[in-house]
Amino acid sequence: MTINIEEIEDFLEISIPSSDKLVLESSRRVTGPGLLWEKPGAILDVFTDHFDKQHIVDVWLTEIQKVLDAVDWPDSLTKVRIFDTGVNLAISASIDLLYSAVFVVETSWHLTANKLLDKKPEDFVTLISDLKTVINMEQNPPVLKLQQTAKKKQIDVLWDDDFVSIGHGKGSEKWEINEIPDPQDVNWQMLHNVPVALITGTNGKSTSVRLSTAIAEAAGLVGGSTSTDYVRLGDEILDYGDYSGPGGARMLLRDKRLEIAFLEVARGGILRRGLPLTEATAAMVTNIAADHLGEYGVNTVKHLADAKFAVAGTLSKDGVLVLNADDDLVVNNGLKSSSNICWFSLDQNNKQILDAKKKGSLCCWSDGGSINYFDGKTISLKVLINEIPITMSGAARFNVQNAMGALCLAKAMNIPDEAIIKGLTSFTSTPEDNPGRCNEFIVKGARIFVDFAHNPHSINAISDMLDNIPAGHKYLLIGQAGDRSDQDIIDLTKGALKFDPDTVITIDLIEYLRGREMGETAEIIKSECINHGISETSIHYFSSPPEGAKYIIDRLKPGDLGLLLALAERDKIFQMLKDASI
Repeated sequence: MTINIEEIEDFLEISIPSSDKLVLESSRRVTGPGLLWEKPGAILDVFTDHFDKQHIVDVWLTEIQKVLDAVDWPDSLTKVRIFDTGVNLAISASIDLLYSAVFVVETSWHLTANKLLDKKPEDFVTLISDLKTVINMEQNPPVLKLQQTAKKKQIDVLWDDDFVSIGHGKGSEKWEINEIPDPQDVNWQMLHNVPVALITGTNGKSTSVRLSTAIAEAAGLVGGSTSTDYVRLGDEILDYGDYSGPGGARMLLRDKRLEIAFLEVARGGILRRGLPLTEATAAMVTNIAADHLGEYGVNTVKHLADAKFAVAGTLSKDGVLVLNADDDLVVNNGLKSSSNICWFSLDQNNKQILDAKKKGSLCCWSDGGSINYFDGKTISLKVLINEIPITMSGAARFNVQNAMGALCLAKAMNIPDEAIIKGLTSFTSTPEDNPGRCNEFIVKGARIFVDFAHNPHSINAISDMLDNIPAGHKYLLIGQAGDRSDQDIIDLTKGALKFDPDTVITIDLIEYLRGREMGETAEIIKSECINHGISETSIHYFSSPPEGAKYIIDRLKPGDLGLLLALAERDKIFQMLKDASI
């Protein structure tokens, strides 16, 4: 039987009663570990300010059980999460029936919503008949048989609408969804996982991914990475774009040249689809701060922390969870985890570091002059901070943290110490090594920093660093995406003003207006600058980042300092700064 995913995807349209009192926000397939649990299946997001949420859950649990019994899914489990504005409702399903799982959970919500709203549902027998039809169309026993065999051998299985693959990189094999072999015909001796690390958090993800990959390549390994910028293997960019979700991971992990991988994992990918693997060697949470709240029922920073910690569910039996001991939310979630944890901290007297040393557990800390890695028995690796370029001799404290995190991941992935030291001491904050992250240019004797910082946490960090650098005249170039609230834009501006610029250039990001008029975001920024004490004559507006950058470059003098928060058209600005440096 041939599986036609396009036909299955559009086969049913479950009617949902419309009401402002009870809103089905989204329904979707989940491939693996996510906010609610570690299982594949389907999830609904329901919002309400009218009904008692526990009552919604009680009614839904009754209706979903009726549907599961009727379609003969005795092994399907249910999961609920109540939050301030609604509920998440989920069921588990086998990997070959995720579209069917969406139809099943939507049918249960059709019944639930009609009951809550005192409306008449469609005929139950007809609904179940339709579900059984689509289940028969989608089920793929060979896929399940292959997955079960791979699981026994502790080899990862990756799947999507078109392909199923076993193993990672050089130890992987891929088949089309309708050409799955019998397990006894698979050459299992050739299949295996390669070391994979998942890196998440609010800030520092991209830098950590790139630095970790540089360390792996210093060991002579063919390293690959995914990020919000691209999928990269060695020196080759496989594709540009935001690949911080499961699609980018599969693209990289199915490339047979790959020997080690570092995957940036963003909030959106975790919440929309879950994570694509369950045999990672290591995972890291860099930090947790407010960013992009309000989607999928993640309305608070605490909710966000819960979502980020989904990476712990990907770890293999011996996997290591690397955590920032300087972040309270990371610590709180980490202490609830059963994973093998390696803590890192800027403070050698941090409680988690002291406890880890006492217990003989993995940890890493800075004593101000060096980074020290403790293997459970002794300090087995020490690296001088002033020899790690991205730390700016310790001034960039956030990059000291990123360096410690990368070191811990490398140790978890059994990379030799010599390669770790070489990678840490050769990786730089240049557009070539780490584009858009604290890139420094010397122009006309002035120091110019270009950064992609776009939330208060990251902007505060770089402003704190720059505030300690002596300067003549200070310039700031700043713009923000239009989908930020007015208060978000004000908070972001406050963070950028912490390094006390003398001149502020406000800009529009044309491709990120997102519903606002030209100049509207810039006016909010300007008002906050005036509230901060900057005179109106020292604030200038331009319609694009390159125009604003040119204004600054033309006026630079030796000893000046500039921060360009280039959220768009970075390549043009990089070239302008390089040309001006000649």
